Amino acid sequence: MTNFKAYRIFETEEGRFERKIVERKTSELPEGEILIKVAYAGLNFKDALSSSGHKGITKQFPHTPGVDASGVVAESNSAKFKAGDEVLVTGYDLGMNTDGGFGEYIRVPEGWVVPLPATFDLRSAMILGTAGFTAALALYKMEMAGQSPEMGELVVTGATGGVGSMAVSIFSKAGYDVIASSGKTEAYDYLKKLGATRCEGREFCNDEKKRPVTSTKWAGGLDTVGGNTLTTLMAGCGKNGSIGVCGLVGSPKLEATVYPFLLNGVNLIGVESAETKMETRLELWNKLSSIWKPENLEDITTDISLQELDTYILKILDGKTKGRVVVKHG
Repeated sequence: MTNFKAYRIFETEEGRFERKIVERKTSELPEGEILIKVAYAGLNFKDALSSSGHKGITKQFPHTPGVDASGVVAESNSAKFKAGDEVLVTGYDLGMNTDGGFGEYIRVPEGWVVPLPATFDLRSAMILGTAGFTAALALYKMEMAGQSPEMGELVVTGATGGVGSMAVSIFSKAGYDVIASSGKTEAYDYLKKLGATRCEGREFCNDEKKRPVTSTKWAGGLDTVGGNTLTTLMAGCGKNGSIGVCGLVGSPKLEATVYPFLLNGVNLIGVESAETKMETRLELWNKLSSIWKPENLEDITTDISLQELDTYILKILDGKTKGRVVVKHG
């Protein structure tokens, strides 16, 4: 049994939620074959929602958020891993209803654990984390549906966010010309450094006339915003292009017609990364560590401590973060 620090969310009798750094014991962690001493965790929008008491993310409190974690195996009851192995965990139930990476230790089933790719260290794995994995999964599914660089430009909305930044970099590395859409004009140099061919404002992907189909403006794309932005992406997509959907920072609503599907053969692709099968998960981490490995990772990253989480949770909820926020333990 080991004592450790964890960023813990508590529900009060009045229905409010309080965030505290507390001391816990590894004996209090849930069951699982693998005990991991966490070195780094990523801060995601989902973590901020859990930290705010969102019952659609986390049902029972007190709880430790953190859907990403990388670290070293401390104890193993699995033939697949041994003490000292460097590993990472993203998705599944980690940080949702299973205590997550904002604690210095996690205990998880062996089926959730991925060996650290050879070209990553523990920190760089968390710079990618769920955001990088989600962007890679989107491209993987889009290409399965026939997307290719020869078809034309891909547009990424919410491009300065964690998933958006990763998508700009990964799509560019995969050979695509990328249009980065963002309302943060001061971040355009940053987006071009990540690989964007050009940058456009939010209005570029927000047709307020709400036309069901427009002239072709992109060959496909990834949307993190939702609402009319997603409708606009569908309407302006070229023949047989794919639109990946992985976010709703603007709105969860979709008001659209079937015309993009019937007239242009557009593919609307849902991207849910948490329950990705391990076979696909390993394939994507292999791509992320080689042919799709993002460049300029340092430009994407803000490093923080456990004590700074409160500040950055509020920032990510207000849309004021850029790229990836990585929590370092110890």
